[in-house]
Amino acid sequence: MIYLDHNATTPLDPRVLDAMMPFLTDRFGNAASRHHSLGCDAATATETARQQVASTIGADPREIVWTSGATESDNLALQGVVNSPVYRKRHLITVATEHRAVLDTCEALEHRGVAVTYLPVDAHGRLDLGQLADAITDQTLLVSVMHANNETGVIHPIGEIGGICRERGVLFHTDATQSFAKQPIDVHSMHIDLLSASGHKIHGPKGVGLLYLRRRDPRVRCQGLLYGGGHERGLRSGTLNVPSIVGMGLAATLPHGSGIGALRDRLERGLLSRLPGVEVNGLSADRLATTANVSFADVDGATLMKRMPDLAVSSSSACTSALLQPSYVLGAMGCDEDRARGSIRFSLGRFTTAEEIELALDTVVEAVTELRAADD
Repeated sequence: MIYLDHNATTPLDPRVLDAMMPFLTDRFGNAASRHHSLGCDAATATETARQQVASTIGADPREIVWTSGATESDNLALQGVVNSPVYRKRHLITVATEHRAVLDTCEALEHRGVAVTYLPVDAHGRLDLGQLADAITDQTLLVSVMHANNETGVIHPIGEIGGICRERGVLFHTDATQSFAKQPIDVHSMHIDLLSASGHKIHGPKGVGLLYLRRRDPRVRCQGLLYGGGHERGLRSGTLNVPSIVGMGLAATLPHGSGIGALRDRLERGLLSRLPGVEVNGLSADRLATTANVSFADVDGATLMKRMPDLAVSSSSACTSALLQPSYVLGAMGCDEDRARGSIRFSLGRFTTAEEIELALDTVVEAVTELRAADD
């Protein structure tokens, strides 16, 4: 199989697995059991990993909270801030193309009386920063804008967004699930107050993530969602997943891979030149080097994927692919239903090769040509 679905999840880097294995076998201690050497060993390992991920975004290790993944981190960021008794404001701002972990959380908060503004994007998936600034009121508590879109790879200018938020005295959260350890991020220069990330998007393990919480200038107040032991300074109770934390820590330090952008461009150029009726969604925007979202006219994406069993791709976010509905992200960009249904997301990773790209090209061209011929 040719695997081009890295935005859904990535294969574990062998170096990460090697680092994790001792904590799955001999070094199995609970990081909260500091009265014996096995527990202390586990605690030390989690703190080393905390330093590793913090250095990736220019943070203090004490600002990192371990979670089960970015979905939990997003929930903790939004709900935790709203639930904090320190804050009285009840207005949030986000974007229509955010991940469901943010959008569904915002919808749940709306049922609790929180006002939420959902900003639109243009045909290329870009946010109008003037609209963002105009949407901020004296009741706005937090703005949540993802760094890079999981379906299209479109990158939002989070440094500029953070500057607007800081100037207006509003907290800024970014879901950096797709960009963490792939794109340069500095939480201080970009004025980021909260940041979510996940281990399995960077060739690390599943089941582990982080939330960055700014400690000063301003100090972000957040109330935990889980109770029972006061782990992670009371922000996230529960026994730490030491092996996965160790794995995410190492994964954050490894180079993501050179030449991925060239391979992505090679794939897009090949599809555009060899097939009529092909459009790359978000082509004119700044995008992740890993991601190509392509629409094929007169082809249903789900049918196309079934025609290519040896090519692992997706038609939308992995979290919403089971819904069998057109991508809401492409809908927000103005794509009609047919174009949205005919879209495929190709996402590359560290181990993707030029040979795989050429094979993928041949596979897609053949499948699209056959499907179109069958409909004639």
